[in-house]
Amino acid sequence: MSQKLIDHSEDLKRIQNEGYEFEVINGYGIMSHIPYINSSGEIKLGKLVSNINFQGDIAQYDQNHVINFSGEYPYRLDGNEITGIKHNNNACVLAGISVNYQFSNKPDNNYKDYYEKFTNYAKIISYPAIAKDPSQTARTFNKIITNQESVFEYVDTNSSRAGIDNFNMKIAGQKIAIIGLGGTGSYLLDLIAKTNVSEIHIIDGDIFNQHNAFRAPGAADKDIFTNSVKKVTYFKNIYKNMHKEIIEHEEFINENNVGLLQDMDFVFICIDSGESKRIIVKKLIEKKIPFIDSGIGINKTETLNGQVRVSLFDESNYDDITKYIDFSIDGENVYNTNVQIAEVNSLNATMSIMKWKQYFGIYSDTEKNRQDIYSIEVGEFAHEDKEI
Repeated sequence: MSQKLIDHSEDLKRIQNEGYEFEVINGYGIMSHIPYINSSGEIKLGKLVSNINFQGDIAQYDQNHVINFSGEYPYRLDGNEITGIKHNNNACVLAGISVNYQFSNKPDNNYKDYYEKFTNYAKIISYPAIAKDPSQTARTFNKIITNQESVFEYVDTNSSRAGIDNFNMKIAGQKIAIIGLGGTGSYLLDLIAKTNVSEIHIIDGDIFNQHNAFRAPGAADKDIFTNSVKKVTYFKNIYKNMHKEIIEHEEFINENNVGLLQDMDFVFICIDSGESKRIIVKKLIEKKIPFIDSGIGINKTETLNGQVRVSLFDESNYDDITKYIDFSIDGENVYNTNVQIAEVNSLNATMSIMKWKQYFGIYSDTEKNRQDIYSIEVGEFAHEDKEI
């Protein structure tokens, strides 16, 4: 995708055509092989890194004149720092590159595009090194070939804009299964489709009916209800516009097909209690696959009250499964009332996503709780069963 994005944007293409080593990774532009002088007077090579604002496949300069630098602080020939670009120390990882500094050098009328931004910083930083050794150059004419293929149909400019792509890499490449595309499962898909997991398997044998539209994200066209469209087909047709690897399974899990879960890295269970869930959980335990089981229990009195539950299971707490999951067909479990409401389903999905991302180290998780229960009537969370 890197070269495609460069070819579609005149300013990025100009950078490359003029001989700079330039590529685009995860929404960042990266200019490599920038010669500079360090504090010891040695000539080193650094990299300039900046998020690129894409609209579709075309770069549109976002007026952000600040740029990141990977390397030591650059110095002048007289042994002093280049002060005209000094901004702050900003040690972090962007697009897999450890950057050390942020630089700021803004012309009176700002830069008109990314070509001006990148080449201006490259000239300022490399000038002393080239003056010391005229053979040095940032324009090597070595074209960088990036074979990285994104799971997204368009660049995730949100992560690069926020500088959080290094955190998102912790779940990159995962194969995820969502079992059940009712209220909670459909909101889960909405959120997971915005992550860089490698595959999203959606599993449900039901038709997308009119009542489903009122507890799912988005707004369904009313004509969909006359065509008996399966849930997996309906939702894939929406979310394939963003994520390339959504794999639908138009079926319910049973003993004959439960094997499709065995290669998953993580599974979200969003179905009612019963025999199918027992089969699923047995297979996940056998294959040591971590999973989240979610549940909603709404009671109807003069008002609506109840609980929203998210339970995370892995090898450390399999013994607690029967405490939270009811495997009976018509159990009396509080989470088996089958009252589904969009805002409660979306909360259940959000709690599940937060727990999943905590498990893989994206969000902080000092307590290591495995069960999160939200009480609607008191508006409080309870946390139980810490990781041993």
